[in-house]
Parts: sequence; structure tokens; C-alpha cells
Amino acid sequence: MVWAMTEERDLLVVGGGKMGEALVGGLLDAGWAQPGQITVTETSPARRNELGAHGGLAGRHPGLRLLDGRLPPAHSAIIAVKPADVEGVCRRLRETGVRRLLSIAAGVTVRDLEAWCPQGCAVIRAMPNMAALVRAGATAIAGGSLAGPADLEWAAGIVGSVGIVVEVPERLLDAVTGLSGSGPAYMFLVSEAMTEAGVLSGLPRPVAAELVRHTLLGSARLLTETGESAEVLRAAVTSPGGTTAAGLRQLEARGVRSAFIEAVAAAVQRSRELGMPGPSTAR
Repeated sequence: MVWAMTEERDLLVVGGGKMGEALVGGLLDAGWAQPGQITVTETSPARRNELGAHGGLAGRHPGLRLLDGRLPPAHSAIIAVKPADVEGVCRRLRETGVRRLLSIAAGVTVRDLEAWCPQGCAVIRAMPNMAALVRAGATAIAGGSLAGPADLEWAAGIVGSVGIVVEVPERLLDAVTGLSGSGPAYMFLVSEAMTEAGVLSGLPRPVAAELVRHTLLGSARLLTETGESAEVLRAAVTSPGGTTAAGLRQLEARGVRSAFIEAVAAAVQRSRELGMPGPSTAR
């Protein structure tokens, strides 16, 4: 049975985890849709309670529908579940009349999504990152064989509500995953290391942590707001024979630049492995 189509702004979000919550919150805050046009379905009772509690997503947006895993009729859907659960969700979506699908599941290819989803459904893959939780995400999207300009614009509008969005060929999504998808973890590790260095140099831990947080924030703003390259900005901070030059010399000697390159490469390779079929694949 296939139900009649609903309005295009009616949206079914399958998965009410942190990323699903971030996308819905961004859409509602941006006025992309009204709360009554969005349904979030989540199988975990504990998570549904969090979303529906005072101060939770549904608590902040009265009219937002929360379901216990059921999939009602919808024109469009977002899949925000674990990669291992995507196939089952897609096959269940065949009974909902979904015509557009945005998947944020890492490693699940457009080819698989199109095979599992309703016939004729336009599929778009997206790789957001954790910063979407604070509306500062970096997301790449890639369209499937049936996704036209209007479908890509629809997907870009969704992920663009929580940050910047770029369009890439699907073959580059693994690179996006290793770079910006995993990137926040790299920055958090830098923050940990710099904070520890400040403590070892005599600063109280809260003071060191606060200085590091704002150093990272200010550096990111310089990169995004001045339009200068990282190389130019680094040179501007580095006086010949000065303190910054001494610190950078140690980082280069310890191979920090190479370590970051290798870290991204390893994450890219792991993303490719997650997208490979086979019983041993841990998605």
C-alpha cells in the first residue's frame, strides 16, 4: 500500500539521536518548516523522553510529532540511524510514499540506498559533522542518479540550516568523512594537548582551558572572516627568532604535520571499508 503524497515540506526524520535532533532544531529555528510538518520517529523510549521533556526538542517546539519507530506517510525523509540499520529503514520506507531521501549514515552508498528505497525515490547522501549541534557544521552532499537540481537544493536547505554545505561527487565523500567528519575530534585532541601544556607551564587548568578554547575559536574566525590562507596567517603570527617560531620548530621536528595527514588518510580508508559489502563489515 502506498499512501497519497503530503506537502513537500512535510518531513519524516528517522532517528532522534544527536544529529537528527540538530537537523530538526536547525530547520525549525530557520523557519524552513513548522513543527507540525515534521515527524521524528525514534525507537528508544529513553531518547523519546529526552526529546519530549521540558526543554527537549518537542518541548521547545510544540506541535512536533514524536513516534515510537512507526513510519507514517511522508513526501520526504531523513535517515539518521546507525549504518547497520539503514537497509531495514529503507525497505520499510517503501510503504510511506517517500519521494526524496537524505541519508547521513556514514559509508552507506547511494547505490545501496537506491536499491533499498522506494522505486523512483531521489536519494542524496550527506556527511555532516558534530559542529552541526551548535549550527556551525561543515557538510558535504552528493546526489544519486535520480536527484535533480531541485532535490539537491532541498537537501542543501536542510543541512545548510546547521552550517555550511558543499556539493561533491559521491566518490569524494570518504575524503570528506576523514577530513571534516572526523575533524572535530582532531581539534579536541589539540585542545587537550594545549591545555595540558598550559598546566605543565604553571597555569591553573581552568585558565589554560579557557585560553585554549578562545584561541581555537579566534583562529577559526580569522580563517573564515579575513579570507587569508592558513599559511599567510601562520606567517603573520611567526616573528623570526620569536616564541612562535620556537614552538613551530618543535611541532615540525615531531612530525605533527605528517601525523595529521596520516590521521585523515586513515579515517578516509576506514570510511571506504565501512562502505564495502560483506559479513565482516562493521558499520
